[in-house]
Amino acid sequence: MSWNPALTPGCPDEIGVDAIDTLIVPRARDIGGFEVRRALPAPKRQMVGPFIFFDQMGPAEFLTGQGIDVRPHPHIGLGTVTYLYDGDLHHRDSLGTDQVIHPGALNWMVAGRGVTHSERTSSASRSAGSELFGIQTWVALPEDHEDTTPLFEHHGSTGLPVIESEGVRVQLLLGNAYGEQAPATLYSEAFYADVQLQPKTRFPLPDEHEDRGIYVVAGSVTIAGQCFEAGQMMVFRPGDAITVASGETGARLMILGGATLGGPRYIWWNFVASSKERIEEAKRQWRAQDWGVGLFDLPPGDREEHIPLPD
Repeated sequence: MSWNPALTPGCPDEIGVDAIDTLIVPRARDIGGFEVRRALPAPKRQMVGPFIFFDQMGPAEFLTGQGIDVRPHPHIGLGTVTYLYDGDLHHRDSLGTDQVIHPGALNWMVAGRGVTHSERTSSASRSAGSELFGIQTWVALPEDHEDTTPLFEHHGSTGLPVIESEGVRVQLLLGNAYGEQAPATLYSEAFYADVQLQPKTRFPLPDEHEDRGIYVVAGSVTIAGQCFEAGQMMVFRPGDAITVASGETGARLMILGGATLGGPRYIWWNFVASSKERIEEAKRQWRAQDWGVGLFDLPPGDREEHIPLPD
């Protein structure tokens, strides 16, 4: 589908750098021989709209027989979003889902009151050596849906809205933006999209959402004359019209945001909740290992091991 002509970009220099509320430089974290860069939560910013966690995975290369193995682990109070640029991940969860995700597709798992899942490099990729590069983010659930029944949705690349114009390609992954609606089930107002810009291209952020942020995956963008490189996240002041310009080599961005939630969120390990009591109960049940009795079970086909509760 074509670009909405009502969204003709203005000049990036029409806004000031003070329109950037927060600049985040992600912290590198090791998750067992594999490095991620964590933009959210950050010391100066816990959330962007309902997005409470944002990790860049890779880029990494694996030799034949190697890969990533994230053993079964629990979640409550959030939805996980997995999106890849390179490689694949084999997702199994306690709902019985068995799904390999490939670049351009969307995995959306709503933990609600409790779910367990694992993520591993597929056997096909291990047999030939592989790469992995992608983004995983969490969306905190509003209070009236924290205990919702868990669900899993997989949306292939052909089922996601694509908006194109000269030098611009936007694949909408979650929520609504630019007059389009992504198919995944959401419980709060949000948007999340993969944006590819050719060199020296101007691009406007959607202006109908309260919170808006940009993460630069590759290349660079200029805002009000200041250049921002890959690996940086900018969160913008609400209400301003924001347009960015890509650099000499173009840019790839993830744009995200939405309405702020009605109250604070606590985050501990893989648990997100509006109260500390919910997190303490989840900790107790994961430690008890009463699989299939309380909040948690292990994924069918991946029940031999799990990640223990941190000390």
